[in-house]
Amino acid sequence: MEAKVLDTKGKATSDKVTLSDSIYGIEPNDHAIYLDVKQYLANQRQGTHKSKERADITGSTRKIKKQKGTGTARAGSIKSPIFRGGGRAFGPRPRNYRFDLNIKLKRVARRSALSLKAKEEGILVLDGLKFDTPKTKEFLSILTALKLDSEKALFIVGNNNDNAYKSAKNIKNVKVVSADSLNTYDVLNAKKIVIAKDAVEVIEKILN
Repeated sequence: MEAKVLDTKGKATSDKVTLSDSIYGIEPNDHAIYLDVKQYLANQRQGTHKSKERADITGSTRKIKKQKGTGTARAGSIKSPIFRGGGRAFGPRPRNYRFDLNIKLKRVARRSALSLKAKEEGILVLDGLKFDTPKTKEFLSILTALKLDSEKALFIVGNNNDNAYKSAKNIKNVKVVSADSLNTYDVLNAKKIVIAKDAVEVIEKILN
């Protein structure tokens, strides 16, 4: 599959790149996508939630009423969950939500996500994304030229490009990632994927 290479002004250059059918033209595996997105979101969770149970409540330990003769249920502690101000029963405790996935499955998921975007004609190839210094204004002009100023866009660069990251950092609905840190969630979460020309080869090396 061939794609035209655009310049930063949104115009097609004479250059073209071949996007591998093994990455951008496969039948998407929905279950692999589901598992990879589920893992990504689970790994973002801090898991620091905690409620006070009866052992964590500060209060008297005396028996609050006699055992028999009251006509109501037996009660031995004011910290019981059935009383107002008592501990919570079966409340959340700190836990780790992380889990592992096979690397082959993750590659299938990312190829599937890119194939979905290719079918939707949601992939653009950019000649380059180079900034001598962080310039948000210049990045905004690129978005306008590519008609992405009102779209959620993901820019994929071939190597670490700190100036590009910083230029896009304060722009809503825009994210810049390097090809080696590409994940399924970011691909699916964006309306358009803009791949820098030097990132095409890196993606193929990682996902093939």
